[in-house]
Amino acid sequence: MITCKSTVEMTSNTSSSSSLVRIAAAQMTSINDLTTNFNTCSRLVKEAVEAGAKLICFPENFSFVGAKDGESLSIAEPLNGPIMQKYCSLARESNIWLSLGGFQEKGPDDAHLCNTHVLVDDTGNIRSTYRKIHMFDVDVPGGMVYKESSFTIEGKDIVAVDSPVGRLGVTVCYDLRFPELYQQLRFQHQAQVLLVPAAFTKITGEAHWEILLRARAIETQCYVVASAQAGKHNDKRESYGDTLIIDPWGKVISRLPDRVSTGIVVADIDFSLINSVRSRMPISEHRKPLDFWKSVSS
Repeated sequence: MITCKSTVEMTSNTSSSSSLVRIAAAQMTSINDLTTNFNTCSRLVKEAVEAGAKLICFPENFSFVGAKDGESLSIAEPLNGPIMQKYCSLARESNIWLSLGGFQEKGPDDAHLCNTHVLVDDTGNIRSTYRKIHMFDVDVPGGMVYKESSFTIEGKDIVAVDSPVGRLGVTVCYDLRFPELYQQLRFQHQAQVLLVPAAFTKITGEAHWEILLRARAIETQCYVVASAQAGKHNDKRESYGDTLIIDPWGKVISRLPDRVSTGIVVADIDFSLINSVRSRMPISEHRKPLDFWKSVSS
């Protein structure tokens, strides 16, 4: 069993204004034990509720990280299976929304699954599902070779959904490197808060994690909530950590003091700040339509 320190980090902005609503982001070190991971999630949910959060975001692979090839496939279940139903019950009993990024949803056959981001409301009902579009098929310099597409079916649909903390743009991990998805979420789907549950490798996280997250916030003028896996899951796999919440101006407003600890961060989503940033820097009015770029090419 992995034991990690639990930490709660709050922003100083605790105004009771109606334009503010609190969100939490969890960091954890999931292992290949469904019960252990669920118990960790339950504890972090309790901390989020006590902190006044209306939604808590968990990282990719929150419920399970396999220690050997094929292990994730062996535990994959449909969304109405017992694993997800336990989390639905947790949301209902705790009266809080859950963002469950990177659930191993059973695919069309025994050799494939879907990497699915599930949003559960505070009554325990699944409100929305997003299946990860961009597959992590990468030879990490100085690290391992990853081939997510060998066992995962890529998604096709962009997903945004209304929630108590604003209109959410739903993504997973490697999607972060593809800004056009986030542009679609903001400008075609009116997202206000972008969710990025992740399990970034240590090497890629050190190089690009915060930079990419802040860039997505700046170019979309959205809050970005990035919940991360952290530390060593097993002998073969280690995640970077560094759970962050970033405001629409690109400022980091909340992060865990310890990059690899287990715990939550919270911040207030300020809808007046979103409106202010967007009105003062009206990029939605200045963007060129897609056919503009086609017309200037030769």
